[in-house]
Amino acid sequence: MFSPSKFHDKPKLLKGNRTLYFSNRFFTALLGVVLLFTLGYPFPWIFIVARFALVILAATVLIDLLWLFASKGKISVKRKIGIRLSLGDENPVTLQLKSSFPFQLKIEIIDEVPSQFQKRDFYIKSHIGAGKRKNFNYFLKPLSRGEYEFGQTRVIAGTLLGLVQRRFSAGNEQMLPVYPSFISMRKFELMSISNRLEDIGIKRIRKIGQHSEFDQIREYVPGDDSRTLNWKATARKGALMVNQYQDERSQQVISLLDMGRVMEMPFEGMALLDYAINASLVISNTAMLKHDKAGLISFSNQLHSLVSPDRRGGHMQRILETLYNQKTDFSESSYERLYAAIHSRIRQRSLLVLYTNFEGLPSLKRQLPYLQKLASKHLLLVVIFENTEVKQLAANESKNLQEVYIHAIARKFIHDKKVMCNELKRYGILSLLTRPEELSVNLINKYLEIKARELI
Repeated sequence: MFSPSKFHDKPKLLKGNRTLYFSNRFFTALLGVVLLFTLGYPFPWIFIVARFALVILAATVLIDLLWLFASKGKISVKRKIGIRLSLGDENPVTLQLKSSFPFQLKIEIIDEVPSQFQKRDFYIKSHIGAGKRKNFNYFLKPLSRGEYEFGQTRVIAGTLLGLVQRRFSAGNEQMLPVYPSFISMRKFELMSISNRLEDIGIKRIRKIGQHSEFDQIREYVPGDDSRTLNWKATARKGALMVNQYQDERSQQVISLLDMGRVMEMPFEGMALLDYAINASLVISNTAMLKHDKAGLISFSNQLHSLVSPDRRGGHMQRILETLYNQKTDFSESSYERLYAAIHSRIRQRSLLVLYTNFEGLPSLKRQLPYLQKLASKHLLLVVIFENTEVKQLAANESKNLQEVYIHAIARKFIHDKKVMCNELKRYGILSLLTRPEELSVNLINKYLEIKARELI
């Protein structure tokens, strides 16, 4: 289990291990001196110039060495990053440097980022003034969950002469876990609180009919529906009183995560399973903000985990920790076991959001009997992912006979997705056809539509 105590909060003093580097400028200058000595054989007067240049180069290198190594200057660095990273989001990283050298330095910063990012040539070139502090920012976007190990931070410093360089190394090693996208969850939560959901693509949906749950009796204000007048309370108070209603609360929203092999298909570097996990976190938080209960079930050929629907304090953290630990076992998913688990453990009618990947109509029809049984007792919403790469391929222009066949097959795949949605609708099952990267926004829109239509 990851412990936040591994997070480094204190500045790390870069150990000046007296590691000396000669820069490209030094070798260029040295090459020039060698050429002068070579030309000095046929032209003796150039030999005198070469000796003079060699003396100047040696003196300059000596001065550069004294400035870098004889002074008591030090560099300290602190890596500022959260105690965990957010999956699929740009996570900010800040390197805070402080120089105690009495002169300006040219620096190259090499931060050893986790191997999962495959950034072998990652470095930052800049400069830092005498006795100054400076921050350097960059972003990391993890595409898989798990533990990410950061290595040391190394700084290669040189003076403005730029002939020699001194390397400093800091023990900034730390291990950080990558959790489902809590950054997106907070963004949706903030937009919901500030009533700005339209800014991120959430539609404002008009309510159908009246609110169904009584809230309180209050005084009438102009514009209230006259049908909500409470005549008994009006008679007692001697003023017009109305009944106030609110959305029905404590409904259950349960995410069903298919952990089988079909969810390992990658899109934009992330597996469909990770897109589904991020969306499950967002929809669970949104449901709890709407005073509903959120739950989670993950399954493949067996039941992996079950978080019972709830909305008490700490429940969101429980869902987050459960989602963090989900891993596929590359097996064929058993919808029979899923139905048995829901039938025995979920008694209240709930909104079931099923994240899976039916690539063809035959695979859907094999599981349709179990989906029908789930839909007979609950409101079932099946998420179907668009294959964006196939869609892009179908949109390309055909240039030869082979491409004509390829585009025809691609268009058939796209058509099959729409046929699957119609097939589900025929049996009274809701569906959501969406691009993986737009899943969270489209899912919240669907959830709000369901709430507005009072389908649960």
